[in-house]
Amino acid sequence: MTAQIFQLVGIALITAVAAILVKSTKPELALAVTIAGSVILLLFVLEVFRGSIGIFTEIAEMTGLDAAIVKTLLKMVGIGYLVEFGAGILNDFGQNSLADKLVFCGKLLVLILAVPILESILELISDLLGLIA
Repeated sequence: MTAQIFQLVGIALITAVAAILVKSTKPELALAVTIAGSVILLLFVLEVFRGSIGIFTEIAEMTGLDAAIVKTLLKMVGIGYLVEFGAGILNDFGQNSLADKLVFCGKLLVLILAVPILESILELISDLLGLIA
């Protein structure tokens, strides 16, 4: 894991230096360099994450959680990270208003995904109250 962090930092630094160098001669290409570097970073992290998904499945099995809930939670976290990543890129290029809208839309998506989890919690509370009464 430590080597992967160094690789990520290296990719980010190379992208930043390349974007700065390109910006002085061809400013319109600096955006493309930054986006390309960001996509490389994202793909690298997704590949690392893909290898560790089994851990979440094991946790779900050990705790007795429904696999659908774990998948939904992972989707929610993924949406949060991707939206933050995209908003950061938009902010870097002065598109603050668009970044804010992206964050808002991401929050709405997370809220929509949370509804089945809230239903499960309410059902569990109802069952527990039924045992007490």
